[in-house]
Amino acid sequence: KMAGDSRFPDVDTDGSEKSEEMEIVVNVGGVRQVFYGDNLNQYPETRLAELVNCLSGGYDTIFSLCDDYDPGKREFYFDRDPDAFKCIIDVYYFGEIHMKKGICPICFKNEMEFWKVDLKFLDDCCKAHLSEKKEELEEIARRVQLILDDLGVDASESRWKRCQKCIWKFLEKPESSYPARVIAVLSFLFILISSIVMCVGTIPDLQVVDAEGNRMEHPTLDSIETACIGWFTMEYVLRLISSPNKLHFALSFMNIVDVLAILPFYISLTLTHLGAKLMELSNVQQAVQALRIMRIARIFKLARHSSGLQTLTYALKRSFKELGLLLMYLAVGIFVFSALGYTMEQSHPETLFKSIPQSFWWAIITMTTVGYGDIYPKTTLGKLNAAISFLCGVIAIALPIHPIINNFVRYYNKQRVLETAAKHELELMELNSAEGKAAGSRSELEDLSREGKDDPFYSSRIKVSHSDTFIHLLSEEKNYRTRLQSCK
Repeated sequence: KMAGDSRFPDVDTDGSEKSEEMEIVVNVGGVRQVFYGDNLNQYPETRLAELVNCLSGGYDTIFSLCDDYDPGKREFYFDRDPDAFKCIIDVYYFGEIHMKKGICPICFKNEMEFWKVDLKFLDDCCKAHLSEKKEELEEIARRVQLILDDLGVDASESRWKRCQKCIWKFLEKPESSYPARVIAVLSFLFILISSIVMCVGTIPDLQVVDAEGNRMEHPTLDSIETACIGWFTMEYVLRLISSPNKLHFALSFMNIVDVLAILPFYISLTLTHLGAKLMELSNVQQAVQALRIMRIARIFKLARHSSGLQTLTYALKRSFKELGLLLMYLAVGIFVFSALGYTMEQSHPETLFKSIPQSFWWAIITMTTVGYGDIYPKTTLGKLNAAISFLCGVIAIALPIHPIINNFVRYYNKQRVLETAAKHELELMELNSAEGKAAGSRSELEDLSREGKDDPFYSSRIKVSHSDTFIHLLSEEKNYRTRLQSCK
């Protein structure tokens, strides 16, 4: 609509009608709402409040605020989401906004920005939902960016930088290529073999006796152990060299686990060959034996290749509150029932409850329903106390378990959704790339048709144009909006 459109009568500029008493009709997506100026002017910076005072500014002012206007009905038309609008107008009546279930939080935020309603009026629970959705979008963007970084090749980078990227992808991203998947499987097998060798080496029948009469691992198992450690060392050094941020790499939890899995071998080797000169042989053997126990840390390397273990770790991190409640319940129950058990069992001459601290062990194995039977009550009151203690233990353990399981399932499903969303973003970007190239090819065909179809090379050029309509995914920088950018 233009300011001078003859279909509209002149806008009423009579100031006799006060804005507080004015009645306006707003039509949002086919849903009509009637508002009064006194309600809208509570928040004068919002778009609806500006509508009350826009009539005196002419059609330019009116159409800068709405999509269409009917002066006869004094009705403003907006091509916006009516469901979101019904939620937003609550601010004029209740002073706060609640987002209905099923509305996209990011789209609702955009609607609030269009109606010029501040986000501070959004209820806290809805703000939390919005923040969660923002985090999901940022995570999708991060995953997409990582994939794009892997696919992109910067010609300005040095050969060493490009080599570092290739090594990093080769070792850290098994999905990047078939050889990378083979390396990931080999690393997984080396972890399993090393763990099996550690366990098998403790079987007495497979051990050998040295010159001093001490039992030690079989030389064959030692050789396998050395080969595994060699693989772990080479893998760690290559990943450290190719890491884009070496400080972050060294302080990462999983990389600290890798160091703890490798270091005992070299310390034991050093103590075996050099420690005998500095300390007694028995002390060296004790130190080596203690360091060998640290080899169990390598089993945690499996978490690097298992998304399930990573999900479990994250779920436990998110469930610290529930785990704290579980420990608190058990601690209170253990203290109470161990003290009662000790008191009730003192009347029996053959009591097994010698002290309250010793009764803690009985309370722990009873409340956790393990029941070794090494300590048990012999009096009637003691047995009654034991029955109550394991019933309370079952309840105390069962109550916080459900939230922990929910955290695990929620995070696992969320990771699958984010992974799928990242793939969809890449597919959409590839589709946009192909469409952009196809549009260019169509313009080229039009130019060719204007040149004349008598050209003997015309048909061959058309074939080349059609064969070039596909562009490999993000082979060069593109300027277009994806669904992720639109949602943001």
